[in-house]
Amino acid sequence: MVFLFFLALLINSCSRKIQPSGTPSVTPVNGISSSSENSNERVSIERKEVAKTPKATFPKVITVNDKAASKSVDGRLYYDVMGHRYWKNYKDGKYYLFNKSMFGNPDFKKPQ
Repeated sequence: MVFLFFLALLINSCSRKIQPSGTPSVTPVNGISSSSENSNERVSIERKEVAKTPKATFPKVITVNDKAASKSVDGRLYYDVMGHRYWKNYKDGKYYLFNKSMFGNPDFKKPQ
């Protein structure tokens, strides 16, 4: 009976999930330990600095050699830069960042 009690206690204690606390760590400054009885202790809190990387900005219009561009199924030229697609405007020869207005614009259709 006692054996079953300890076995159940062991299984129950192992099933608990331990999560770390969200409190910051405290470190002593100037060699003062946290166990001293002095009421004028100076303690600093460590904070992690997270460096934010700025997002890359892409120009709306680029100029590319047509040999470097790729051809789509319908024969129009496009150029990909890091996941952004530029389509050739056949009127001025420049490549423009894709937007929905290109579907109805005849300048982006391949000349016949």
